[in-house]
Amino acid sequence: MTVLDRFSEVTRSWFTSTFEKPTPAQERGWDAIGQGRHTLILAPTGSGKTLAAFLWMLDRLAVTAAPADERKRCRVLYVSPLKALTYDVERNLRAPLTGIALESERAGLTAPTIRVATRTGDTPQADRRALARHPPDILITTPESLYLMLTSSTREVLASVEHVIVDEIHAVAATKRGTHLALSLERLERLVGQGGGSPPQRIGLSATQRPLQELARFLGGRGTDGEERPVTVVDAGVGKRLDIEIVVPVQDMGEMGKPLRGDGDGGANGDGDDDFVMSGPAAGDPEVRSSIWPAIDVALLDLVRRHQSTLVFVNSRRLAERLSGRLNELAGEELVRAHHGSIAREQRLEIEDALKAGKLPALVATSSLELGIDMGAIDLVVQVEAPSSVASGLQRIGRAGHRVGEASKGRIFPKFRGDLVVAAVVSQRMQAGLIEETRVPRNPLDVLAQQVVAMVVGEDMSVDEVASVVAGAYPFADLTREALEGVLDMLSGRYPSDEFAELRPRVVWDRAAGTLKARQGSRMLAVTSGGTIPDRGLFGVFTPGGGRVGELDEEMVYESRVGENFVLGATTWRIEEISRDRVVVTPAPGQPGKMPFWHGDQVGRPYELGKAVGAFLGEVESWSDERLSTDCGLDALAVQNLHSYLDEERQATGGLLPTDRQILVERFRDELGDWRLCLLSTFGARVHAPWALAIEAKVRDRLGLEVQAIWSDDGIVVRLPEADDAPPVDSVLLDPDEVEELVVGQVGASALFASRFRENAARALLLPRRRPGSRTPLWQQRQRAADLLVVASQYGSFPILLETYRECLRDVFDLPALTSLMGDISSRRVRVASVDTPFPSPFASSLAFSYVASFMYEGDAPLAERRSQALTLDRRMLAELVGSDELRQLIDGDALDQLEAELQAQSERRWARSADAAHDLLRRLGDLTLVEL
Repeated sequence: MTVLDRFSEVTRSWFTSTFEKPTPAQERGWDAIGQGRHTLILAPTGSGKTLAAFLWMLDRLAVTAAPADERKRCRVLYVSPLKALTYDVERNLRAPLTGIALESERAGLTAPTIRVATRTGDTPQADRRALARHPPDILITTPESLYLMLTSSTREVLASVEHVIVDEIHAVAATKRGTHLALSLERLERLVGQGGGSPPQRIGLSATQRPLQELARFLGGRGTDGEERPVTVVDAGVGKRLDIEIVVPVQDMGEMGKPLRGDGDGGANGDGDDDFVMSGPAAGDPEVRSSIWPAIDVALLDLVRRHQSTLVFVNSRRLAERLSGRLNELAGEELVRAHHGSIAREQRLEIEDALKAGKLPALVATSSLELGIDMGAIDLVVQVEAPSSVASGLQRIGRAGHRVGEASKGRIFPKFRGDLVVAAVVSQRMQAGLIEETRVPRNPLDVLAQQVVAMVVGEDMSVDEVASVVAGAYPFADLTREALEGVLDMLSGRYPSDEFAELRPRVVWDRAAGTLKARQGSRMLAVTSGGTIPDRGLFGVFTPGGGRVGELDEEMVYESRVGENFVLGATTWRIEEISRDRVVVTPAPGQPGKMPFWHGDQVGRPYELGKAVGAFLGEVESWSDERLSTDCGLDALAVQNLHSYLDEERQATGGLLPTDRQILVERFRDELGDWRLCLLSTFGARVHAPWALAIEAKVRDRLGLEVQAIWSDDGIVVRLPEADDAPPVDSVLLDPDEVEELVVGQVGASALFASRFRENAARALLLPRRRPGSRTPLWQQRQRAADLLVVASQYGSFPILLETYRECLRDVFDLPALTSLMGDISSRRVRVASVDTPFPSPFASSLAFSYVASFMYEGDAPLAERRSQALTLDRRMLAELVGSDELRQLIDGDALDQLEAELQAQSERRWARSADAAHDLLRRLGDLTLVEL
């Protein structure tokens, strides 16, 4: 008996007439799913995972009559991390649904009517109302829309769900978005149980990840008995065949960035490539420097023209716009379009459809296309710059050769010589399948706070019931009762100081009865300010008719003027109007326009990859050119450039390189005569960032020097402006036992901490959007968060303060890895070598450039995200200044009276009109008489 024999005759007939045989993921997945077990299916792109998850349910729906009660019709819930994936899945289900219906008719049976609906943030209100009145059999949604449905009256649609499919689970498991989803799944489980249903079967789909059991635990969670729900792992992650090559399109990458010298006639005075040497008035200008980009552009265009369908991945939205524009300019026609999250959905769908239909030869995309969106027959993927991780590289290059058994063809273009080293290691590990470990965030209190409010919006609950739901989610499996009650204290308005009085309670906690209920307005708050994706204050971009084009960074909009042109989606737009919430534009085809920019978080190199880069540097000297080509995929020029880069570094440092067993400390004087200390290390920014903070604290406390440390994936730069002698090497080394204390003491004063605190406070519903549906300027968000941080920083047990420390130390930084590294240095398992050089070595030059770039625009840093001590000082000084007679005369007296009336709730606008509002008034103002009330 084969696994197909378990299906009905009509389903089996459709499958065997459409496919030759099941893939391993399907065969083994159907076996586990058919037995009703929670199942995690791991398989590469193009292995039929979606059908592996769905076909059993489609078969059951086809042969089982729909419930008599229309409200209980929804039995299958599919959750995707990307809206675009939801539309793909809906479209891809049409083939099996139509096929099964036709087979039923051929067999003389009544064709099943299986309804499928999508619910995302883009779903029109009319469709949402229709979905509530007539629920589908299969509902396709996103984590955010699932949360919104559970928090609204539409929740009853979900009470009949029997199966939950979580697609691309690896993309969310290691994020707060994943912990939010885990709690939503537990809320769904409770809802189904209250309706008398059995716990829904959970099915997870993932690209190959490790450790497998961690993802399985995340998917399954824990039952009410506290035991992990058993999950069957179907590991069909057989390595996909890869055709990877690292391409360097210039003879000498070391010449890039040097001043150009031209002869005025287009010829070169040196022996470089004449095509890329400037001529004319700018030739010979020391500020005009050579670039690798022209060579990359030519090579990319050649690849695009030699393939039917090409996907080019870059690591930023700005580069996507710039590169697509340059390629089109070079081609003399529109061959390429940009694709990223700041382009409107309608525009993205249009671009995707053009690529699938063969009307567009190539796309330049960010991670917006990294997941399993159906892009048709992609025959080449190009990655510009080394992938940020092995997992990301596999995900991206795996988009090529999407069909079962087809090889994935990928080309990687490093941007500079240091990038070439990382690209070689990532390529080697991709081909060996050595991906990084998935780490699930533990006990994020901001997510917990938001979900607790959402829970009690739907029903009054006891604290024990809330605790039981929360404990079911794997990220919160070890949450203490004390931590939970700390969050409940915060949500119910029990703050440690009157200084928190402006924070409104979100729930009512009856401690005597042990119950929780939502306060007035909490439902609206949970719906309009829910989710985990930070609000960046982006401006929507619209045409005069209201069509959405995309979104722009607030800072760019502030620097723009009506009448200016800019590029978005490789299309030029003219700004017609800038309002509080939006930018209105009209097309300006053929016109030059400035490139937009967006601020975003940079993902640091994983520690495992950092160690691998170090190991590679430690042994590559003995590798043959053939091995570099075979194992790492380097082309001839890449091999040549790698050798010359490492040879130059060894020559500058006396034969030393940073490796997994050696850290190199290089000291030299900069152009101002100040000492620079470059700590060359491969372990990545998640280790280097906390290390740099600890160095600043240690040097300040023990040497009495204020130093500035900047970190990157490749090391740390320390500038000592007041030091006469070369800084001692041990000034950058830490005792393993002091690492955590030094970092904790320093991180709270960092801009990173302030920005994460702002995001966490908003996520916990402490800083809600003031106007639902409209943007809140980022500067206002920063100012409100800074005010709260000044107060919260005085109380170490405030949950959002604790959460921000936890996030910085565990999710952003890799503190355990840093502590382990310091232990290895102390025990001599890792050697620290030092060298003094007259000029920075090639490795140090790259770090020094990062240092200059970090401080070039220091004055533009958002004021509200500078050090919290400075913020506290600013407010005290301001209070003292306004208290002086001279300054008080500068303030309008009527304005003061109006402000006083507002603060005392004497203006009609601030009167209390409910019991909750009266309670808030008493908390804020203190005791009042009945007359005053």
